[in-house]
Amino acid sequence: MTAPPSPLPVYGSDPAPSAPTPNALTRTELRRYGRQLLLPEFASQQEHLKAAHVLVIGAGGLGCPVIAYLAGAGVGALRISDGDTVGLSNLQRQTLFTTLDVGKSKAQLAAARAQQVNPYVRVESCAALSQDNAPALLSGIDLVIDASDNFVTRYLVHDLCTAAGLPWVWGAAGGLEGMVSVFGPTFGLRQVFPTPDGAESCDEIGVMGPLLGVIGGVMAMEALKVLTGQPDTLANRLWTYDALSARVRVVRLTATTSAQT
Repeated sequence: MTAPPSPLPVYGSDPAPSAPTPNALTRTELRRYGRQLLLPEFASQQEHLKAAHVLVIGAGGLGCPVIAYLAGAGVGALRISDGDTVGLSNLQRQTLFTTLDVGKSKAQLAAARAQQVNPYVRVESCAALSQDNAPALLSGIDLVIDASDNFVTRYLVHDLCTAAGLPWVWGAAGGLEGMVSVFGPTFGLRQVFPTPDGAESCDEIGVMGPLLGVIGGVMAMEALKVLTGQPDTLANRLWTYDALSARVRVVRLTATTSAQT
């Protein structure tokens, strides 16, 4: 008895589907991120963003736009650290919160709003950064965003990221001026600002809300560039913005540079 003939190949048919990669994008995600996928620099990087884990320190005036933009861009996992609650005076500039949120946890609210912005992002809220909880907060993190508003926390971020070999995006704003840089793993805030002399908080000198949106937006953009391996980040440079004159300056930083000189 002769064997049955082998089935003829069907030319032009689709190949057998391969196993999906862990960070493969769904059709809905492709539509969601369609505008940034049109950009040649980012067209092939969306799965890298989906795989990324980012720790955001501070959910205030800078943290709010950072969180919203990173969630919208499809960063896979956001960990939000802040121990503060929403105050009435925060609402002038902290755009993730409403009047009904006064007295509630900023980290929890920001996490919930980020999840509403993009349900494909994994978001968790955490207590304020400290030496004790740092190992847990930094576990599995690819990039840290320092959106804090005091030098105690900023220096702690510097020390922890340097020890862990992690890059971090730093920003600050007050009055009508703000600045952004990308630090790490061996050069950071302590080299640029060795002491906090002359530093004043928004509670002391005030701040215009839109300024924080500008600075937070630049921080988010730098974070996306770092996560996708773009070559021209603000590493070793300090970007400064004067809102009153609309003047922008970029200062090159070296190991001997101090922004206070």
